[in-house]
Amino acid sequence: MNAPTAIAAAVLLPLAVAPLIALLGRRPNLREAATLLAALGTFAAVCTLVPKVAAGDRPVVQLIEVFPGLPLVFEVEPLGALFALIAAGLWMATSCYSIGYMRGHHEEHQTRFFAFFALAISAALGAAFAGNMLTLFFCYEALTLSTYPLVTHHRSTQPESWKSARGGRVYMGVLLSTSIGFLLLAMVATYHLTGTLAFVPGGILADKAPTWVLGVLLFLYAFGTGKAALMPFHRWLPAAMIAPAPVSALLHAVAVVKAGVFTILKVVVYIFGIDLLADTGLGTYLAYAACATILIGSLVAMTKDNLKARLAYSTVSQLAYIVLGAAMANSWGILGGSLHIAMHAFGKITLFFCAGAIAVSLHKTEISEMKGIGWQMPWTMGAFLVGSLSIIGLPPLGGAWSKWYLILAGLDAEQYAAIGVLLVSSLLNIAYLFPVAVNAFFYAAPDGENGLQEAPLACVLPLVCTALGGLVLFLYPDPLLDLCRQIGG
Repeated sequence: MNAPTAIAAAVLLPLAVAPLIALLGRRPNLREAATLLAALGTFAAVCTLVPKVAAGDRPVVQLIEVFPGLPLVFEVEPLGALFALIAAGLWMATSCYSIGYMRGHHEEHQTRFFAFFALAISAALGAAFAGNMLTLFFCYEALTLSTYPLVTHHRSTQPESWKSARGGRVYMGVLLSTSIGFLLLAMVATYHLTGTLAFVPGGILADKAPTWVLGVLLFLYAFGTGKAALMPFHRWLPAAMIAPAPVSALLHAVAVVKAGVFTILKVVVYIFGIDLLADTGLGTYLAYAACATILIGSLVAMTKDNLKARLAYSTVSQLAYIVLGAAMANSWGILGGSLHIAMHAFGKITLFFCAGAIAVSLHKTEISEMKGIGWQMPWTMGAFLVGSLSIIGLPPLGGAWSKWYLILAGLDAEQYAAIGVLLVSSLLNIAYLFPVAVNAFFYAAPDGENGLQEAPLACVLPLVCTALGGLVLFLYPDPLLDLCRQIGG
């Protein structure tokens, strides 16, 4: 398969399967088979592109010219290839998990769920392959719109309908207002200054405006990318936790939040350029926002008894690691930040899979109710412990690598306060994640609830695989490292 065909297949296959899923609504086995085959085909298409990009090729497919000099164009570079690989790969795991969850939890509107999930993956892959800021913006907005029906999945189900509607309003309100009010304004200003929105290694803004103007632009890009969940524009993420667990996995690991931090990395590397951020000192101000989000998100997570709410604020904190890597404005920071996209994805999707499995099997959502459940669900809670270790950043899990490179970035930038924030946040990660797994195994099973009560195999198998994925990423990180080292080149 040549590169243009692979790009088209990766973006269009999920888009094409969505109406097919809708037509197969009365035949759930065929509907889910179509989902799994599309996920497998999409991943295969992405996999054919990665070796080409790793070898230095940058495949391009130009669609149409929307405005003079502003085409919709796809170009696969290393950061986009990494994001696409994670999104397509974890779509397979999430599709399998969703089958077990949706059936085991007796969810309504399953056909709608699978159809819009496919549309969201198509939008995420379009963003991953975007060749300029205009294309990325269109795909970014398409991702917001396609995930809204997933966030509000329970809007017709009592007693959760009002919570679902409220969560959906916050979700759409924050994401659309930030992207239209800030991000679009930043793009217009950038085009006015440079005459282009192309992604260029080294950036396009050098010598184009005074430092204070560049500072305003950086503010607009950082906070206009609401999906990155920098505080105070983070409320959409906890509000969206009313959605089913597979949607939470999509939001936190596969597509939505990763599209946010991916956009910030693209802007830093290809619009500003890390040299410009370092020379002007603007990266320091972005680092302040990231550090504040890291610490506040972790502290709020410690106060939450609802497991999904705790994991949501954990994600707010963890995403800021990636923004902090970009703000360091050096090669170590870009390496650590981009690597954390993959490492966090495997760790956090495992934790959300586990939360959903507990809800399906034991109907428990509050951490205070989960003492002793490790004896009922040993595979699930064992995977939860592994995912927690990866999020904390302890060997032998993949999260250790990304945090290590972020610390090296802090040393190189002489931002010792940021290193302190990373170390303190790891201790806070332990404080809010370890008690869940420890209490599950260090208490006896609840009276009358002895014996295994694992979720369906279709739920348990994916969460075990993603947990093992964190171990594989620690033992064999070189392919991802080689890809990440080429970002910006």
